[in-house]
Amino acid sequence: MTGRGSGPEIGPATVRAALLRSPSFLIGAALAGVFAALALISLVWTPYDPTAISIPDRLQPPSAAHWLGTDHFGRDMASMVMAGARVSIAVAVVAVGIGMAVGVPLGLAAAAARGGWLDEAVMRANDLVFAFPALVIAILITALLGPGAVNAILAIGIFNIPVFARLARGAALSLWTRDFALAARMAGKGRARISLEHILPNVASLLIVQGATQFSLGVLAEAGLSYVGLGAQPPAASWGRMLAEAQTMVGLAPHLAVVPGLAILLTVLGLNLMGDGLRDALDPKLRWTR
Repeated sequence: MTGRGSGPEIGPATVRAALLRSPSFLIGAALAGVFAALALISLVWTPYDPTAISIPDRLQPPSAAHWLGTDHFGRDMASMVMAGARVSIAVAVVAVGIGMAVGVPLGLAAAAARGGWLDEAVMRANDLVFAFPALVIAILITALLGPGAVNAILAIGIFNIPVFARLARGAALSLWTRDFALAARMAGKGRARISLEHILPNVASLLIVQGATQFSLGVLAEAGLSYVGLGAQPPAASWGRMLAEAQTMVGLAPHLAVVPGLAILLTVLGLNLMGDGLRDALDPKLRWTR
């Protein structure tokens, strides 16, 4: 029993069909898939070593030898974009995973407590984290541990925890008064078991859609942290640091800023379009009103 209530039933086949009919999801999946593929390919191959410096080849425009040109150190831009995709996607995936793994159980536990001390403690802790932007949290972590991709993951992950906790709590609170939850309690099931077996399956679609949105924000956050020197450190490639290094040479070699800027734009756009498509497919009210 999951207790989905009245309305159109959502099954895997129904969701799959809705996704395949969604231009938003298909376009987003194609864009995100391209950069995911580039990140995977970069693990075993790039046109050049993304860290190799070649001063004679510096600031070359896009050509057959260097598809996206070279930077002010002669590094191949295409290779750096591929390696940067690996860093950005890895940071975003792990950070969102941390947010979901910690935030969802906290939100479900707070909803199960329904106004008790645990609910109050979780919500006040969420307020405390929300009071500090991810950049400020990153600065605090960097001051203690030093800059780096791992610390960027911690900063973004910590900021994601209250996002998922609030969403899970808000969605779960309305379900605790539903007949299926009351029936489960009458059957002698504990709050933890009801949350796991009945509440979580009903809020999973919301969490998946939010996860796609936070994934895109994670890519942006990683780029922003790297831009100010708090993310991945040299010689590791990073889209944000590529933008930071290009800002003084935009007039001389505009491709230095255009290439990483487009990579960030298209990746975030693809993930947001995927999120919109998932929301439409997983929400029967949206789907059946069209």
